[in-house]
Amino acid sequence: MKLTDVKNQFADGLFNKNPLFVQVLGTCASLAITTTVKDSIAMGIAVTAVLTCSNLLISLLRKFIPNEVRIASYIVIISGFVTIVEMLMNAYLPDLAQSLGAFLALIVVNCIILARAESYASKNKPLPSVVDGIAMGLGFTLALFLLGSVRELFGAGTFLGFSVFGKNYTPIGMLTSPPGAFIVLGCLIALFQYFKKRFSVKKAASSDAKPDSGKPQEEQPDNASEAKEGDAS
Repeated sequence: MKLTDVKNQFADGLFNKNPLFVQVLGTCASLAITTTVKDSIAMGIAVTAVLTCSNLLISLLRKFIPNEVRIASYIVIISGFVTIVEMLMNAYLPDLAQSLGAFLALIVVNCIILARAESYASKNKPLPSVVDGIAMGLGFTLALFLLGSVRELFGAGTFLGFSVFGKNYTPIGMLTSPPGAFIVLGCLIALFQYFKKRFSVKKAASSDAKPDSGKPQEEQPDNASEAKEGDAS
């Protein structure tokens, strides 16, 4: 696996094919648990861990899983890793596990994990599948972090539980409600697509503007001399 392939996979996971802002996957959990930055980061890390481990195992077993029962097999594999993550969080981070609630167990049917298992891990070798899981997981974590930051910062006036705007700030309570989550997510998707389009246009323009200094210029034919040669013949 080349370094260029790794860079391209991380670029896809974080930017080009971001699971939430581009593919719009996993919106149910994203809207429900992003009321605080802490819960957003915790959910992102949990999804990344499950996604990476399940991608690895599915890739290793891709030649042994019958095509007819592949989706059911993926869910069984994913549920095993979700159970491990849930047990670890209950043992070492009980308050955080209680805060995430049922959405921690619902990682089993998260569209992002099933989509990567079906479209990538089942068709590629283990190492690229692990990199894909990490890249897509980090992209999802980044999206949750941005969504949770906006909702907590303006909806509660805090960041990671610490007051930011002081006692005189009046929180926008709607941002911590389900309708507010939809509004913030829509605005972030629009901003993400805007900057993504600008970056693509700028990149295309810069690549077109590069001079081919390394290539020797071809000699232009002398039209007049060619015409004379043609008349003489």
